[in-house]
Amino acid sequence: MKGIFFFSNSVKQDPAVDAWIAARGGRLGSIAQLWFNIIRACGDDVRELLHDGHPTACVGEAAFAYVNAFTAHVNVGFFRGAELEDPFGLLEGTGKYMRHVKLRPEKNVDTTALTTLVQTAYTDMKNRLKVG
Repeated sequence: MKGIFFFSNSVKQDPAVDAWIAARGGRLGSIAQLWFNIIRACGDDVRELLHDGHPTACVGEAAFAYVNAFTAHVNVGFFRGAELEDPFGLLEGTGKYMRHVKLRPEKNVDTTALTTLVQTAYTDMKNRLKVG
């Protein structure tokens, strides 16, 4: 399946992900934790791991979303984000497949819109796996 990242080492709840989240403090750590918990809650088949040094969520073994904390913002990213419907215009990036939403502590995000985008990415990956 072209453009899908598979991680055979993904698990239901990875202690390394929990350690990564615990190591991030302050507002950025709280933002990253909140959004990764929302990603984790998408379904019983969500698995996770650290990939490229940040928490990554999979449908089974197929990556669909991640969070990463930087100096001044948190990214909530989607492995097939370029192909997702984004009626609220939250997605950023120019990659062939990936897109992200940049969250800054000083700027409010439409939590309903971003939660919908997370769920859309999860459902999209489930559908890709059924077809492929």
